[in-house]
Amino acid sequence: MKPVAFDYAPAETLAGALAALAAPGAKPLSGGQSLAPTMNLRLVRPATLVDVKPLPGLRDALETPTGLRLGAAITHAEIEDGAVPDVTCGFLAHVARGIAYRAVRNRGTIGGSLCHADPAADWPSCMAALNATMIVAGQGGERRIPAREWMRAPFVTALAAGEILLAVEIPRLPPGSRWGYAKINRKVGEFAKALGVALPGVLLAGAIEGPPALLGSLDDLPPGLDAQHRQLAAVAVTRAAAMRDAA
Repeated sequence: MKPVAFDYAPAETLAGALAALAAPGAKPLSGGQSLAPTMNLRLVRPATLVDVKPLPGLRDALETPTGLRLGAAITHAEIEDGAVPDVTCGFLAHVARGIAYRAVRNRGTIGGSLCHADPAADWPSCMAALNATMIVAGQGGERRIPAREWMRAPFVTALAAGEILLAVEIPRLPPGSRWGYAKINRKVGEFAKALGVALPGVLLAGAIEGPPALLGSLDDLPPGLDAQHRQLAAVAVTRAAAMRDAA
C-alpha cells in the first residue's frame, strides 16, 4: 500500500520551515523511518511534508563541559559509529547499535524517533532516564522541555502545533558511570516487547535528578522504578558492567 498524495516542501531556513508547518495538514519529515510506514498504512495523511533535515543546526553535535547538545537530525548510525562525541560512557552508542537494522539506522534520526514517541522505541525511555532536555522552536521562539515531560501519551508529545525539535541536551555522565540497558525482542531488528534502562551510577554520583531506572515498551508512559527495584537494578548493572570489563 502507498500513501495518499502529498506535497513535498524542503526547508532551507528555520523560519521557512516554521512558516510551512503552520499550514493545515503540514508535518515535518526527518529520516522518515517511522513516518513513511504509517503513511503507507494510511494511519497518517499529511497534506505536506516539510523536510527539516537539511536545516542548519539540526546536524550539529556540540560538546560542552556539562554534556552534549545533539542535533535532532543526527542519525542512529552516527551515534553508533562514534561520529558524534560521547558523554555517556558508551551508553548512547550501545543503545543506537540495537535499533532496528543498519539500513534503518543510516536514515533514522534521534529527533524523528523522539517526535514519533512510540513507547516501544529506544530513545524516549533512555532520554527520560538520562534527564535530557528537548530544545524546540516555534513561531514564538525556542523553549526547553524536560525529557520526563516529553511524552504525554503513546505517540503524543509536548510539541505544540507548528513546533519542531531542534536538539537534545544530554547531561555528561561522571567518568566510570555504570549503566544497563536491555530489551526483549522476538527477533533482531523489531520493536521491543519490553525494555529497561538503569543508571544507578549517575544517581549515586549525584549528577542528575529523577528516575535512574525506567521500564519502557509498555502501553503507557515509561514508569520509574521504586526504591527496592532501583536497588535490584543497581546490583544487576554492576554485575553486567563487571562482565563487560572481564570480556
